[in-house]
Amino acid sequence: MRILAAPIVFNEEKKIGNVIKRFKASEILAKIDLVVMDDASTDDSRRIIEKEGVKVLSHVKRSGVGASIRSVIQYAKENQYDILVILAGNNKDDPSEIDRLITPIITNGYDFVQGSRYLPGGKFGNLPLYRQIATRFIHPGLFSFITDHKITDSTNGFRAIRLSVLDDQKINLNQGWLDQYELEPYLFYKTIKLGYKVKEVPVTKIYPPHQLGYSKMKPIVGWWSILRPIFLLWLGIKK
Repeated sequence: MRILAAPIVFNEEKKIGNVIKRFKASEILAKIDLVVMDDASTDDSRRIIEKEGVKVLSHVKRSGVGASIRSVIQYAKENQYDILVILAGNNKDDPSEIDRLITPIITNGYDFVQGSRYLPGGKFGNLPLYRQIATRFIHPGLFSFITDHKITDSTNGFRAIRLSVLDDQKINLNQGWLDQYELEPYLFYKTIKLGYKVKEVPVTKIYPPHQLGYSKMKPIVGWWSILRPIFLLWLGIKK
């Protein structure tokens, strides 16, 4: 099976070089291909990626995380990849753990594998208490209740998907309201509710020091962006 990994980047000049170096050090590149999705960075991110000899996809203007994932999916399908791995471009995820995500798809027929920092064997490092409460209890609790499927880490962006799943016409990623963080819970929700084979595996999520740029998610707007899809889908307002 052909496998593509894609970190998503916006203004990560201080971290994207380390992401790529961790890929090279892990030897995972012997099994997969790597492309970096740059969402119209205004810093030196693109130059650093190209200096490391890695292919980069770019938006002309900043379009959002969801739009970036959509562009990567289009590229992966056009180039006949079978599995796509999405991960952060700010060095939060460990490329050596990609095997944990892709093995269930390759050997056990799973369609969507979600990384969980909260399963036994997972780690979450210096995560502030308020983020632990939100990502460990509030969102997974609501998500599990609405999908009727026990999930421990519904907001973790480190995941793998069998691309043939996206041929399902009941999964419509080409909706404007999915341009930001909404696309990720939308896709997770849809794969569960449509009966695809889904599982979680333990992974590490280590946030960078604040001085390097802790997170680009805004406390209120960002959290509502990942919460509202499950309500809109549950209530039948969106499809």
